Amino acid sequence: MKHLILATALLAPVALSAQQVEITHHQDRTGQIGAAETFTGTVYVSPVFAPKMAGVSAGEVTFLPGARSAWHTHPVGQMLVVTHGTGWTQERGQPKHIIEAGDVVWCPPGVEHWHGATETTSVTHYAIQGSEDGSAVTWGEHVTDAEYGG
Repeated sequence: MKHLILATALLAPVALSAQQVEITHHQDRTGQIGAAETFTGTVYVSPVFAPKMAGVSAGEVTFLPGARSAWHTHPVGQMLVVTHGTGWTQERGQPKHIIEAGDVVWCPPGVEHWHGATETTSVTHYAIQGSEDGSAVTWGEHVTDAEYGG
């Protein structure tokens, strides 16, 4: 009996301070068509989670064929986890790369790049990025048709 009382006394503070698991169901995550200022073509952006973990946030982004982001950088980098389809990504001044479902892309801090669908296929990825001084991205100019097709 002494052991039960001692165990209860020791565990009680832990139980009182514990947080609960939080579940956000897919159907409860609302999204929107990506802004024309930052995307070319039809792009659907759905937030996955806000910056609860040390300023890290994520969004699920679907690019229809021919759609792409504008050139942009991230102050602390970005991870892209491709979940469906086939797309492209390109670092400024470097060759374009094919990305497919299952691929993970690391975009280092400050490296200018774009990503999106190919001309004939859609692509969906999770974009995971941290923020610095309240900003997770700095947008640049649109990727031209020549850059996209090149």
